[in-house]
Amino acid sequence: MMLADLGAEVLKVEAPGTGDDSRSWGPPFMDGESAYFMSINRNKKSVALDLKSPEGRGVLYRLAKDADVFVENFRPGTAARLGAGYATLRGINPRLVYCSISGFGQTGPRRNMPGYDIIALALSGMMSITGEEGRPPVKMGVPVSDIGAGMFAAFAIAASLYKRHKTGAGDYIDVSLLEGQLAWLSHQAGSYFATGEVPKRTGSAHSSIAPYQAFKARDLYFIVAVGNDTQWQAFCSALSIPELLSDPRFSTNSRRVTNRVFLEARLKGIFSKGTASHWVRLLSEAGVPSAPISSLDEALSDTQVVARRMLMEIDHPKAGRIKQLGMPFRVKGYRFSIRLPPPLLGQHTDEVLSGLGYSDKERASMRAAGVVA
Repeated sequence: MMLADLGAEVLKVEAPGTGDDSRSWGPPFMDGESAYFMSINRNKKSVALDLKSPEGRGVLYRLAKDADVFVENFRPGTAARLGAGYATLRGINPRLVYCSISGFGQTGPRRNMPGYDIIALALSGMMSITGEEGRPPVKMGVPVSDIGAGMFAAFAIAASLYKRHKTGAGDYIDVSLLEGQLAWLSHQAGSYFATGEVPKRTGSAHSSIAPYQAFKARDLYFIVAVGNDTQWQAFCSALSIPELLSDPRFSTNSRRVTNRVFLEARLKGIFSKGTASHWVRLLSEAGVPSAPISSLDEALSDTQVVARRMLMEIDHPKAGRIKQLGMPFRVKGYRFSIRLPPPLLGQHTDEVLSGLGYSDKERASMRAAGVVA
């Protein structure tokens, strides 16, 4: 979808009858269409094609001949068994950039394990540092290993297309959910490399900065993010707590991290005496990063979000007018638009096959045989 949002023509090849598994994920559904599916499939065309049939593979080979990129997310070896492996398609189109996305990559002892977001979160260590110490492990609120793998794939594909522009040759890209999460461990892994100590769950708190977390006000939780010692001084001044500013236990960030238990206890007592909106306003006016914790509806109606056009609408052939999130970056001279709504299963089969040169009679024959839908 990210590549399609930037203007690529994306053909989504799906199995006739069932299609992408996420078409059935729900509720909620919108006139029978999965809201989950529709959230990640805009600007694509759907071709319902049986790759287990020789005729279906023939259609795929015609598509591959002139394609720039081929993406598959089967378990390792499945695409090859279907006749759509890298070696086969590269033989048809040496300029093809071929990208495989799987749970654990194309090699290694876990290569054949099913790749699900929560499995990657568990095995990567990501869940072990998420949530609060002493409480059950939790996953993130969104499927970050799935989305992260897609982002890494799009990044690698763009780089390979640039390389091909210089060399004329295609590439093979191997992306895994697990490695994407390992790469995102960043400073947590760095801390472990430096100390040998396994990081613990710290809730909303930052492992290397303090105070940098959620605090409970009299009514609601809100966020404080004191990122440096200058902000700490402004923080203490805004809250009229000179005794904390002069306390040597809190004089530097490293000391505040070391003594965070004492600091948190003191700040919890202070913040419990006022409302979240009061503290956010007071700290923000002092130049200290602070924010309320928005619910989803509040976040989507935020004036900044609206001003940046992160909410868009498009007409869907079954669900009517639907809302979509916008593109999370801007490119000068390019105005993002949703060209196509999330497709119905096989919605563009005839259009694509006709463009490949298949006659009306050939398409009707393949449809009757269940090769396409």
